[in-house]
Amino acid sequence: MKHYNIAIDGPAGAGKSTVAKRLAKELGFIYVDTGAMYRAMALYFLRNGIEASQLDRIEQACRNVDVTIDYQNGEQHVLLNGEDVSRLIRTEEVGNMASASSVHKVVRLKLVELQRELAKKQNVVMDGREIGTFVLPDANLKVYLTASVSERARRRFGELKEKGIDADIKAIEKDIEERDHRDMTREFAPLKKAEDAVLVDSSDMTIDEVVDTIKSLINNI
Repeated sequence: MKHYNIAIDGPAGAGKSTVAKRLAKELGFIYVDTGAMYRAMALYFLRNGIEASQLDRIEQACRNVDVTIDYQNGEQHVLLNGEDVSRLIRTEEVGNMASASSVHKVVRLKLVELQRELAKKQNVVMDGREIGTFVLPDANLKVYLTASVSERARRRFGELKEKGIDADIKAIEKDIEERDHRDMTREFAPLKKAEDAVLVDSSDMTIDEVVDTIKSLINNI
């Protein structure tokens, strides 16, 4: 039986996860949070004092890491070697480590196999940097979701302020630009728009508008 797969790619802060979660819920699909999986790997590296540049140690660590996603009462739980780390992986430190360590092929291949197997068994919405170009090249619908650097920084600044965290919007913009550069220039499976992906710029759109736009694309397939 063929399952329906939706791939959403794009740079950091474009709203991929929020849109993908909402879309999956409305469609009754499984949301596969690939970013959370990479963050769980990054948390393991940080806990073990492994730097992103230490490829030998990262390769060895990948043999000992198991990352899975489970749903309980409709809520996603990210498990790192059996431990629920859902709340621990959302820090800036973990996010930066995930971006820096994911340039290594061994890290990406470790997780891609699990992602592909899940997509074979379930109707999924999957978001990330290279879902449509590498992980699910045969996805039924591919979307490249983006937004301007200034808008992505503004959104991140707002999120941090809501949590009571002081932030410098200029520093956030610089961080976003650096992460974009790393993601787009890495040697293995870099971030780019798949040739058959639909470009959606969310700079001036609400979450509801983005979700409705993607749902209309699904209806036209």
